[in-house]
Amino acid sequence: MSDREPRDATPAPGATAVPRGRARSRRPSEVTLFSGVYGLVMAGAMAAALDSPGEASDPGSDALWVLLTAVASAAAHGYAHVVAHRASSGGRGARAGLRAMAAEWPVVAAATPTVVFLLLSLPPLWTEATAVDTALLLNTLLLTGWGVWTARSAGRGWPACLRAGAVDMIVGLVIILANALIK
Repeated sequence: MSDREPRDATPAPGATAVPRGRARSRRPSEVTLFSGVYGLVMAGAMAAALDSPGEASDPGSDALWVLLTAVASAAAHGYAHVVAHRASSGGRGARAGLRAMAAEWPVVAAATPTVVFLLLSLPPLWTEATAVDTALLLNTLLLTGWGVWTARSAGRGWPACLRAGAVDMIVGLVIILANALIK
């Protein structure tokens, strides 16, 4: 669904109605949410995988890998949209392809806190392991907040919003658990 297509104004069952103009102005686009969540999960998983116990700490290299992976993922996802829609749109051209890839900026933006935490890990003040743990915690909190916010902006009541946030938080907790089990 694009931002130009009309949204269904019917609230979900049990949802609190939100005036159309207000919900529309506060509701992020589907692409922004998809890419942001994807970027958070990808950055956390990459940081956790790159932080191996017993290996020499190299947070600069790990930060670069997380950033390059986010950029490559954004470009690949945008390009996949171009390829998938090429036949239906009659060949949209290079400019449309570049716009589709640029529209995936939330993947890179969502990975930025993880990259910053890794770059700030300067022993003995802050180790790479602490940076990764902090990034995983922040990413989990952001996933939870986005779940609550998007449900609320869609007009849902607080109980439904908190359930949505809790479900989104589980994704972050799974990455944290996997990181703990791997170490």
